[in-house]
Amino acid sequence: MKLARTNFPKTLGLAVLAAALFSAGAARADEYSDVNQLLRTGKHAEALAKADQYLAGKPRDPQMRFIKGVVLTEAGRTAEAVATFQKLTEDFPELPEPYNNLAVLYAGQAQFDKARAALEMAIRTNPSYATAHENLGDVYAKLASQAYSRALQLDAGNTAVQPKLGLIRELFAPGSRSGAAAARAGTVVAAAPAAAPARTPAVAAAPAPAARPVAAAPAPAAAAAPTPAPAPAPAAAPAPAPGGSDKDVEAAVRAWAAAWAAKDMAGYLAAYGREFDPPGRQSRAAWEADRRARIVGKSKITVNISDLDVSVKGSKATARFRQAYSADSLNVTSRKTLELVRNGDRWTIVRESTGA
Repeated sequence: MKLARTNFPKTLGLAVLAAALFSAGAARADEYSDVNQLLRTGKHAEALAKADQYLAGKPRDPQMRFIKGVVLTEAGRTAEAVATFQKLTEDFPELPEPYNNLAVLYAGQAQFDKARAALEMAIRTNPSYATAHENLGDVYAKLASQAYSRALQLDAGNTAVQPKLGLIRELFAPGSRSGAAAARAGTVVAAAPAAAPARTPAVAAAPAPAARPVAAAPAPAAAAAPTPAPAPAPAAAPAPAPGGSDKDVEAAVRAWAAAWAAKDMAGYLAAYGREFDPPGRQSRAAWEADRRARIVGKSKITVNISDLDVSVKGSKATARFRQAYSADSLNVTSRKTLELVRNGDRWTIVRESTGA
């Protein structure tokens, strides 16, 4: 089934994947670009041949396997696409995107229970993966549609069911959803490593120096007529409100990324405020334990931030950026959004989402 014919508003995202690359050097980047270019021009056979040629030498490469799954889907070879994404979930269970794309294929076959299970796995892998949450909502709506239809078959006189069924059908009517083939599922791009920021607390700009005290004039040797008091020294410029600028928010975000990369769990967890809402309805303790298990066990982590856009409104701020994450042999880039609040002189994270 062609992805454009699915009811999901966000699926495999070919436009994004056209630029999707692993940060593994220019030679490999060119290979990904070549396959994606063939895909964009509808040359599915050539794209598959080139992908298979590449995978013959690097059979475990997750990015090329992911692209191959997209090509197979676009070529209408759904069973092979399902097998490709299914194997990716087995070999790389920490990646949520193959689960999401597997769910899209299941939904296209009206296997909504399987789609739901795959999306729940995607969310369990990355609770802040916004695309999977939205797709899961669509799957639940489809399951509800089936249940309402069955209820009408069993009780045609039930006047309460028909309006509900009509509402769901309107939701999925052609033209009612914008961007039907948009995708933000697993963009992986090559990015030059950014200089790691110093691991310092996210503090406001340094306070303005105190006004230098004026030394008292020495007493005159002889009495003299009183002289006017000296003009007061100009007041020092007021220091900016603590943590009130875009730069302070940016410093907080980069300090968070640096602590993550350094596996500094104290610094990393301290970047999240008391108001932080753990994704997936986890308790704070369960979320912290899960993050420790995912971070401390890695031999090396790199977190690079680019295209950082910060907006500040009073004591609240939003930071949107592209995050290039690598851990051991895994390299993934995605869009990330952090919502922060000012606590004293620090900005702390209260909500985060991926793919938004």
